[in-house]
Amino acid sequence: MKRKTPYGLLAAPLLWLVVAYLGALASIFATAFFTTDSFTNEVVPGFSLDNFRALATGTYAGIVGRTLLIAALVTVLCVGLAVPFAFVMARVVPARWRSVGLALVLVPLWASYLVKAYAWRAMLQPEGVLERTLGGTPGYGFVAVVLTLTYLWLPYMILPVYAGFERLPESHLEASADLGGSDWATFRRVVLPALGPSIAAGTVFTFSLSLGDYIAVSIVGGKLQMLGTAVLQNNVLDLPFAAALGTVSVVIMVIYLVAMRRTGALENL
Repeated sequence: MKRKTPYGLLAAPLLWLVVAYLGALASIFATAFFTTDSFTNEVVPGFSLDNFRALATGTYAGIVGRTLLIAALVTVLCVGLAVPFAFVMARVVPARWRSVGLALVLVPLWASYLVKAYAWRAMLQPEGVLERTLGGTPGYGFVAVVLTLTYLWLPYMILPVYAGFERLPESHLEASADLGGSDWATFRRVVLPALGPSIAAGTVFTFSLSLGDYIAVSIVGGKLQMLGTAVLQNNVLDLPFAAALGTVSVVIMVIYLVAMRRTGALENL
C-alpha cells in the first residue's frame, strides 16, 4: 500500500482553512468596499472608500478609540492580576497544591460564557450584590464592561504567565540574590525579562478577545458601543459598512500580532 505523503495528509485541513477562513475573510474585505443603495438597502458591488471615510470621522472613530482603550485596559488589568497570582502558584505554593491552584483557574472556563456575563449583570445592577456589600455600584457601562471582560479573560493570561514562571530556573534567582540584588531588582532585571514572551502571549488572548467581544458588552455595557456591537447593529441595514468595521478589527489584530511576534510571544502560544 502506498503511503500518503505529509503533503497529502495536509490537503484536507488546508482546503478547509482556505475555504472556511481565508475565503470568509476575503469576502469581508471585498464587501467592505461595496456600497448600499439608500432606497432599497441592497448591496451594490463596486469599489468605494466611503465606508472607511465614515469610520475615520464622527461617532465611529470614537467607537474604534473606545474599543482600543477598553482592550488595552483589560489587558493591563489582566497582567497586573496574573503576574502575582502565577508567582504565588509557581514559587510559593507547595508543589502538591499547585494542581489545586490550576484547577481554580480552569474551573471558571467550564462555565458558560453567557452565565458568567449575566452573573456580572446581576452583581452590577441597582440593589445588586455590589451595592448591598460596598454601598454602591458602577452600574452598566464602561466600568462594567472592563470588569466583566477582565474576569472573563483573566485565565487566558494566568496560564501562559504561570508556564513562564515554571520555566524560569531557580538558579537565576539565586544568582541575583548572591550578587546582592534586592527582591525588586531581581523581579525587574531577572524575572520580568524572562516572563516577557509569556506575558506577551497572554496579551494576544486578552487583547484580541476584548477587541471583538460584543455579547458581554451588550449584556453589561448599557448604551456603550464597541466595534463588535457596531458590527452587529449594522449587519442587517448596511452590510458593507459592517464589513468595513470587521476589516478594521482584523487589521488592528494583524498589526498587534506582528508586534507581538517580535517579542517571541507567538512561540509561547
